[in-house]
Amino acid sequence: MKSSARSKRLSLALLAGMSTLVLAGCSKDSTAGRLGMPVPATKEGPRILSLWQGSWLAALIVGLLVWGLLIWAIVAYRRRSADDLPAQVKYNVPIEILYTVAPLLMVLALFYFTARDQAILTKVSNDQTHTVNVEGWRWAWGFNYLDESAYDVGTPKNRATLWLPVNEKVKFELTSPDVIHSFWVPAFLMKMDIIPGRKNAFEVTPDRLGTFSGKCAELCGVDHSRMLFDVKVVTRSEYNAHIAQLKSIGQSGTLNTGRTVVAGE
Repeated sequence: MKSSARSKRLSLALLAGMSTLVLAGCSKDSTAGRLGMPVPATKEGPRILSLWQGSWLAALIVGLLVWGLLIWAIVAYRRRSADDLPAQVKYNVPIEILYTVAPLLMVLALFYFTARDQAILTKVSNDQTHTVNVEGWRWAWGFNYLDESAYDVGTPKNRATLWLPVNEKVKFELTSPDVIHSFWVPAFLMKMDIIPGRKNAFEVTPDRLGTFSGKCAELCGVDHSRMLFDVKVVTRSEYNAHIAQLKSIGQSGTLNTGRTVVAGE
């Protein structure tokens, strides 16, 4: 009886602890509510955040169910004395069907929501306000503002800064002259690989003023960790002033990195 009481108290303690974690994450502005993700800085960010939160919520529900069944089985079918042997069973067709079909349904549901959101987030509609060609090479970044005919460039020691006007859709065209890199701005909740000989592209609309960090998310060589950049989301007037400043110091036209020519360009 004492063992049974201790098991029940343990079960209640585990459930109470998990409930506390869930309730702590109810606030949208809390780090716990975002499950470690930054506050989205683009209009597309909340969709990615919602998929992330939904995946973890589903995992938590499944985990609680499994833990509950395990604890129940431990308590209900424990050996109650040295001479007692719990009932031994060999087959249970309904349960075997359940634990085959249930995981399949969960995987299909996760696949559906992931495929749906991915199709929306990676769709290039070409209705952007302006286009930025992101050049990634070992181990720095360059940004060609194609519509304005100007560019920003950095080095591992002096990181580049990408300027974007707030609330205006931007199309990123990603190219590299050497190896695979990955363009990642954590606050955008968006990342895409840069592959030599191929132009990848995606669109986002920055909707929050501020300075955000960016980095290469693909191991690309000895100085991969120094392949950093910043993103400044500013007003349109500040953006125009920055473009004018770039041109005044000779950074007009397109940055030439000797990149591989993409078929069809």
